[in-house]
Amino acid sequence: MSRSPYDTESQLPSLPEEILAYYERGGELTRLRQGAGRLEFWRTQDLLRRLLPGAPARVLDVGGGTGIHAEWLAEDGYEVEVVDPVPLHVERSGRLPGVTARLGDARALPVEDAAHDVVLYLGPLYHLPELPDRVQALAEARRAVRPGGVVVAATINRFAGLNDTLVQGNYFIPERRERVDAVSGHGRHRHSPADPHFTTAYFADPADVPGEFTEAGLVPEGQYGVEGVAWLGGIEEWLDDPERREAVLAATRRIESEPTLLGASGHVLTVGRRPGEDLEGGLG
Repeated sequence: MSRSPYDTESQLPSLPEEILAYYERGGELTRLRQGAGRLEFWRTQDLLRRLLPGAPARVLDVGGGTGIHAEWLAEDGYEVEVVDPVPLHVERSGRLPGVTARLGDARALPVEDAAHDVVLYLGPLYHLPELPDRVQALAEARRAVRPGGVVVAATINRFAGLNDTLVQGNYFIPERRERVDAVSGHGRHRHSPADPHFTTAYFADPADVPGEFTEAGLVPEGQYGVEGVAWLGGIEEWLDDPERREAVLAATRRIESEPTLLGASGHVLTVGRRPGEDLEGGLG
């Protein structure tokens, strides 16, 4: 079998220093485990449990961070490997029972062809502002998954920054508003020491992502808003209350693929397949 053109760590595409520094701060250890971030976690978990083939299946979790999703996937019976460019993430996720982890880049996966049933990109496309890099990453996912296998990629929505800064009140700070308005136009969030809340990133128009899948040789099959509109206010208190939490999750599920609301969500999951024989269980 052939491998990625990058066969040694020294040949991996370089990760910009500001992105590495941002994640080495350790924020991914808690981001989805507390506060409003729990909505993204629970909704992603709910979607994946419906979209993925049943366990045991081989899952490649690219950009899997500290293993927030790899952990429960392994507990559900999947065979999970994390590939991440951040050493701290690899060290943390590699500690989890049933999870293996190694350094690697989404544009040059250190895995054999067609070696996995599922490839997850729940973060890498965030940090690839240039279209050729995103298509290369998706083409690598196509190479790594077996014919008929499932690829799921998360993107940050184009207006997520605008919506978030409005909710937080930061939109009224002139310099923040200027940066947010610019990103709303072209999608490229540039790192700035004056704005430490996030790093170099790409905020995607959901309508563009299926075309990137197609260009990479994947067949897009659906898109799902992760947080819907629930993330735009009051969410932490709602999530603390079990009854309200279930109502929020059910309501968000009802509108998850509504075209007129897809872009209002903070994140979108786009699902596709490598052409070939369908996996048993398929997409739900």
